[in-house]
Amino acid sequence: MFLATGFYVGRIPVAPGTFGTLWGIPLAWVVWQAWVFSWPLALILVAGFAVVSVPIADKAAKAMNAKDPGSIVIDEVAGYLVTMLAVPFSIKAAIAGFVLFRLFDILKPPPVSTLDKGLSGGLGIVADDLAAGIYAQVVLRIFLHYF
Repeated sequence: MFLATGFYVGRIPVAPGTFGTLWGIPLAWVVWQAWVFSWPLALILVAGFAVVSVPIADKAAKAMNAKDPGSIVIDEVAGYLVTMLAVPFSIKAAIAGFVLFRLFDILKPPPVSTLDKGLSGGLGIVADDLAAGIYAQVVLRIFLHYF
């Protein structure tokens, strides 16, 4: 529960996903440092975080007896890391990535919504956030290129 809820940040009664995503910002900085040093290492870190998030989210959801409880935020962190992967880290990029990720995570455009509804357990909890992270990354790259 400690990891699934982002050190209990997910238990904040208002906007737990938004507050939980904040944990992704320092982790994205670490991943960027890894990218500068070795891009395969950065890929392994993000993929590893995503893979580990699935059983953690699954176990927490089962313990809470819920399909996708809002207090589980490890999936938001994984999605934000996908958003920021290989994006040069800066305050502007971190904030824009944060806003874009939250937007796509909340709106859930297809196929994000399909993943959210079609998959169950920890995979369902995490997969839609990873897809939202991909959407956010594409838009973030366009944004950073022009602004």
